[in-house]
Amino acid sequence: MSYPIVDGSAPAQLASLHRLCALSAALSGEHDEVEILRMAGAAVPSLGSCRTLASYHRVDDEFMQYPQTRPAQPGLDAQVSAQGGQGSVNLVGERWGWAFVLRSSSGAVGSLVVGSDREPRPDEIFLLEVLAQLTGSALANATMYERACAHATELTEINEHLTATVRRLEQQTRVHEVLAGAAAYGQGEQGIADALAQLTDLPVAVEDPFGNLRAWSGPGRPEPYPKAAPEQRDQLLHRLATHNAPLRLHDRVIMLVKPHSDVLGTLALIDPDHRAVETQLFALVYGSTMLALELAHQRNLAEIELRLRRELVDDLASGTDNDSAYARAEALGHDLHGTHYVVVVHNAGRADDAIAEAASSAASALSLQYIQGRHDGAVVLITDRRPDAGALHHAIHERLDATPITIGIGGRCEHPSDFERSFADAHHAVHIRLQSRIPDGATAFEELGFYRLVDAAHADGQVDRFIREWLGALLEYDATRHSDLVYTLAQYLECGGNYNDSAAVLHIHRSTLRYRLGRIRELTGFDLRDVNIRFNLQAATRAWQFLSVGADP
Repeated sequence: MSYPIVDGSAPAQLASLHRLCALSAALSGEHDEVEILRMAGAAVPSLGSCRTLASYHRVDDEFMQYPQTRPAQPGLDAQVSAQGGQGSVNLVGERWGWAFVLRSSSGAVGSLVVGSDREPRPDEIFLLEVLAQLTGSALANATMYERACAHATELTEINEHLTATVRRLEQQTRVHEVLAGAAAYGQGEQGIADALAQLTDLPVAVEDPFGNLRAWSGPGRPEPYPKAAPEQRDQLLHRLATHNAPLRLHDRVIMLVKPHSDVLGTLALIDPDHRAVETQLFALVYGSTMLALELAHQRNLAEIELRLRRELVDDLASGTDNDSAYARAEALGHDLHGTHYVVVVHNAGRADDAIAEAASSAASALSLQYIQGRHDGAVVLITDRRPDAGALHHAIHERLDATPITIGIGGRCEHPSDFERSFADAHHAVHIRLQSRIPDGATAFEELGFYRLVDAAHADGQVDRFIREWLGALLEYDATRHSDLVYTLAQYLECGGNYNDSAAVLHIHRSTLRYRLGRIRELTGFDLRDVNIRFNLQAATRAWQFLSVGADP
């Protein structure tokens, strides 16, 4: 569009155009909308007789004054909005007023309101419209620049977030690989503790449910290892189960090891300086998961192995074929070839589990290769050599807080088919030991000798009749006179008829012993010098001690 130049000189118009060109360059480099509107408003007086009364920026289809000032012209905002930012406006104190719309390719972006004491010439109107176009373009560019900056900022934030996410995923992947590798290669709880210490650069402690140390990795292991009281330990486990996340407690960050409902222990980072951050806490959580799987796997294997051992021992004691026994024992890591012995451990006052644990620990302490199980309610060990009865009894006894324990050791077995007989012998030895004066002890069946005959004959009353036949008179005399002639006779015969040894054992004088032996001859009529009579009397006194008073077989 062109406008005729009226009352305007060419030099003046050219100067105005130069100012507009300079302003255009300035506006194109400005990205602040308020400053663009200020610069446009300041340029209006240099283009003719008009002055700037207000400038507007279109925001959400509404024209808002920029900068925000109290309106000098009442009702001006409503006029501009109603006219879409373009057209004549009524101004107080002004003969002429006009709103020039500020446009961009997308439409109106604002408005510039000018006033004058006279109606501007066409060339001045032309210059003002050019100024409006330049200002509209500058506002559009500023808006695009602002959007581009916001988009760039958003992209930067997204990129930073993605970078952090990738870094976190890489760290978590490494945690997965290291801990899963430790578990996959069968390194057990110590391997998992070592892997976690490597990942976190912090010492690691693995404890069982009771607070006992199972594994430690890293420096600073306390000696002795501290253990909380049972009440405090129970409270800690309850807090961990309720918290269900890493819990800081003093110098430690602790995680519960619990695959399902069973608490298998705790896993802790030793962190007195509070260095643990998100990555290390993630490693702790994942480490507790891997440890839970490892400990649950160990428990399942132990239960399966225990069940298989029990079944094998039960079958061996009941009788099984040699080939099957060899194969099953080999699967459990035990060689049944060669000499073996059956050991039966009995106590009616303790739980089977306590006896089994004590027997297993004692056998290991004595360097015995063994299979452990149960048969007919008794704990059974099948050992690769005959254990020392006293040493085995002592080793088990001290692990059960001095609880009385009766142990029977069966005869030698060369083949698995021999175990049924050996188990019966060991059980028989336990039975005889329980009837003796000292049931708390160990007895080998092969050492029972005479007592095996006594026990076998006792069932049908033959032993009682034999004792009554040879000792009846003395037993009646002791019962009525409260004497101990039977015991005196027993000790005399055990000492081979030696007066000095017998008197010493009985703690009496030789003359007292002679008197008692004389009374024995009078009451029984037996000649103690007769070899056959002495043999029968010794058998009778031994049977009497075993059945009534008791003897240590």
